[in-house]
Amino acid sequence: MKPWVRVSSFLLVSLLVSGIGGADGVHQPQPTERISGSAGDVLEDDPVGRLKVFVYELPSKYNKRILQKDPRCLNHMFAAEIFMHKFLLSSPVRTLNPEEADWFYTPAYTTCHLTKSGLPLPFKSPRMMRSAILLISSKWPYWNRTEGADHFFVVPHDFGACFHYQEEKAIERGILPLLQRATLVQTFGQQNHVCLKEGSINIPPYAPQQKMQDHLISPDTPRSIFVYFRGLFYDMSNDPEGGYYARGARASVWENFKDNPLFDISTEHPSTYYEDMQRAIFCLCPLGWAPWSPRLVEGVIFGCIPVIIADDIVLPFADAIPWEEIGVFVAEKDVPKLDTILTSISPEVVLRKQRLLANPSMKQAMLFPQPAQPGDAFHQILNGLARKLPHNKNKVYLKPGEKTLNWTAGPVVDLKPW
Repeated sequence: MKPWVRVSSFLLVSLLVSGIGGADGVHQPQPTERISGSAGDVLEDDPVGRLKVFVYELPSKYNKRILQKDPRCLNHMFAAEIFMHKFLLSSPVRTLNPEEADWFYTPAYTTCHLTKSGLPLPFKSPRMMRSAILLISSKWPYWNRTEGADHFFVVPHDFGACFHYQEEKAIERGILPLLQRATLVQTFGQQNHVCLKEGSINIPPYAPQQKMQDHLISPDTPRSIFVYFRGLFYDMSNDPEGGYYARGARASVWENFKDNPLFDISTEHPSTYYEDMQRAIFCLCPLGWAPWSPRLVEGVIFGCIPVIIADDIVLPFADAIPWEEIGVFVAEKDVPKLDTILTSISPEVVLRKQRLLANPSMKQAMLFPQPAQPGDAFHQILNGLARKLPHNKNKVYLKPGEKTLNWTAGPVVDLKPW
């Protein structure tokens, strides 16, 4: 037997015996551990009374009509833009008096143009967003006095307001020029990337809560899988050798661990996918074709310790969720040593991470439930906006006649009417 096999097998047995599962293979539920400190405490903040939001009333062609045309938008990973709109319409933070608003919200559904297979196409998104901004700037005075500095937009696509699903093209395009002063609420997060604007609020992707609840298994189920992952390792159409796709991290996982008995990894998604995650100790969360995947949300909900393989990643609500304490971060260059890294983590550390993951406030913050519930992702977005108040008037409000945005900047195709 190879040394790493002996060590890994010994650790797995140790984890099962020490409380993750009983010596007889029966899982012992772990008590939750309070999330404290500068990050965890703010998960329980209540945004009501701390901010007021004015929701622009746009023609239905920007939202309702698009959704009626393709209801599949309600179920894909970018659906947060739709549910955030619905939430705000009945939220106690909403104000009908724009003069007292702290923030202004423009409900344009920019990720709702789907292919036959259900994948969002962002090619119309820049024109649509630009059209919406032209409308609010001509109909109301609030955009013009700040050029969007007290406005927020939900842009949950692959590369946010760069509006393209291919990274090279997204970098080339950059953030839509008219959004340069606004606050962006987006799933994409990578430090020092042109598609991540400073001050953005990073959120989890949308994952249907009911679908996950339907697959919950008994907490007594032993965590008999050491490392679990389901997903693509190669982009066979554009990058069959795996050097560019996910910066080679996924291909490295497959080549190094496809025959490792502790790694349950495959491209196949079995009918027991959700159940299997609840049987796993670690779940891999590598960078992929989309910077975000519901996999991270599912892992947190099911108590599977996320192993995050994505250099410079900015995680959802990073100022509220103590990711360093609940997850394991592995540098992309260290993927070949993943087995050694994970087997060197002591059972005590694993157990503490699991206790933190079991905290209800942690799970709640990752979900967009219908209807909304205290502490959920909707409320965490509002908390993030509230923490940006009060606005620095010298930076937010422009002097009479002052202009900073270039309305004709960007690709020519974006300037066409929508």
